[in-house]
Amino acid sequence: MNCEVFNLKELDVEQFEIQDVLQCILHTIMFHRASGLIYPKNVDLELFEITYMQCNDVVIERKIDEKITQFIDKVKKHPNQKHQICVSFYESKNKQTLWFTKKVEHRYWEHWYVNLNVAHHPKPDSGKSRNSKVVNPEESAPDKREARHSGLELSLREVLFQIINFVKEKKDHIPSIENLEGASFPFEITISSLSDSAFGMELLKRMLPHGNQPCSADLQFLKGSDSV
Repeated sequence: MNCEVFNLKELDVEQFEIQDVLQCILHTIMFHRASGLIYPKNVDLELFEITYMQCNDVVIERKIDEKITQFIDKVKKHPNQKHQICVSFYESKNKQTLWFTKKVEHRYWEHWYVNLNVAHHPKPDSGKSRNSKVVNPEESAPDKREARHSGLELSLREVLFQIINFVKEKKDHIPSIENLEGASFPFEITISSLSDSAFGMELLKRMLPHGNQPCSADLQFLKGSDSV
């Protein structure tokens, strides 16, 4: 089975923006991979002038909320790092093992990598440099933060268009729908920092058992590359 890998544009965010950014991206991915009966709803972000679609499914919302909470907890423990969250879709297949027992195997057919560079900006200093030159950082700080925020909103829109374009371009790898329960294909969400080699090895283990070869995006991640 062919496994597609979508590596989304890296976003520079602050901790207080993570909730909005991940809610928007993860729900957009799930909405465009919905395969069952859904009752979609529009959701307005609190921090950005962006509206996105949700499947309005309790199971999906619970999983996403749980993973975002775990993601934020990890960021607090490891600040000022690049972090990654991955949405993976799979099929469950019964695999015959020894002694006539069966084992359920996950055959992954799609990975979505969401890349965040989380920065922690310290508060401005007292306003004096070493040579006692008087400066007022408060004058430029609001303008810089507003410019950064506007830039992030633009980048977030670009990521949403990335998702839409990927969905339109890549369809042949999607498995047929057979006895599907719920609003979505089976999926899981995993979290890592880009320095977490264990996460990369787990990805490799997922792909090799059923004959999938890691593509260039996977190999870049396994090597700890910062490129998107």
